[in-house]
Amino acid sequence: MRIWIKAALILTAVWLVAGAVIIYSNATRPSADSLVRYTEGAQLDNLDPAQRAVVIAGVADRLNRLDFEEREELRRRQWDRSFFGKLTPEERHTFIEATLPEGFRQLMIGLNKMDPEQRRRIVKRALDDLDEDQPDIPRRFSEADAKRVVEEGLGAFYEDASAEVKLDFAPVIERLQKSLQSLR
Repeated sequence: MRIWIKAALILTAVWLVAGAVIIYSNATRPSADSLVRYTEGAQLDNLDPAQRAVVIAGVADRLNRLDFEEREELRRRQWDRSFFGKLTPEERHTFIEATLPEGFRQLMIGLNKMDPEQRRRIVKRALDDLDEDQPDIPRRFSEADAKRVVEEGLGAFYEDASAEVKLDFAPVIERLQKSLQSLR
């Protein structure tokens, strides 16, 4: 009888610890809202370069832990433009280096999961954004960073996208390649 009581207590303790870990990880998992609050609270303009670097690394870490839907929420809010606009060219480069690979990985996962109608809407929006942002690209990115974004994005796309996604996104890829050529 004592063995059963001890086993039940041990099993209960294990489940309590597991439950606490799950609750803690869900509470500490970043969201679009928490990332916006973090960047707004940081007030980059008032920080010295070392402090800015810490905040930028924190933003990159939080952004890399967001899933595709949360990243889309940030994009809809145009958070990336407001945050990116506060960075120096060197900080932008550092941020791109820290977030680009995970961003493309999340994008490919999200695109592969979408149904064709969702992808068509994304393609239309991407083409509209490219038309709208074309003059803004050189101001937001250095030429080297713009090339890196396009090249790494294309690499991830060709490696990880399903055949259906590749077909749906052919117009976007063509427009990106033209954009890259115009930067030369």
